[in-house]
Amino acid sequence: MCHRPLRAAFCLAALHGLSAGAVENAPAGAQAQQIARAGSQASVAGPAEYFTGRVRIDPVWPASDTLNASGGLVTFEPGARSAWHTHPAGQRLVVTSGVGLTQEWGKPVQEIRPGDVVWCPPGVKHWHGAAPGTAMTHLAVTGTVDGRNVEWLEKVSDAQYPQR
Repeated sequence: MCHRPLRAAFCLAALHGLSAGAVENAPAGAQAQQIARAGSQASVAGPAEYFTGRVRIDPVWPASDTLNASGGLVTFEPGARSAWHTHPAGQRLVVTSGVGLTQEWGKPVQEIRPGDVVWCPPGVKHWHGAAPGTAMTHLAVTGTVDGRNVEWLEKVSDAQYPQR
């Protein structure tokens, strides 16, 4: 699996927050840069109560006092998908590989591909997952309100999931 789009996304995110020489010129009392090594956090299977099919979640970073959003790589095997859900502070998805599907309640299903960025506004009921014949991975950046980042709802039925 090619991770070039993912590396580019992380590099852009890092560059956005740092200007040239920012670490060297950091004000007194500033914290030092931290590196979370790849593989330092265990992958977990997406719980069956919130996902249909095989889903793997690789935590990337937790929400903190300085960044009130968590990040995770979520890989959906072909046909796998989340349940319907909402986010109190919204969620941004950056598709890194494969072909996926997403749907907002009451609207048509949309196909998503590598490089696409999906914004899920706060409180909007939606789901996302892989296309029927292709796996999909996305980086999910999810805001937190009062320690919560998602409200899980009912599962997406087979009738709601397009078998194209």
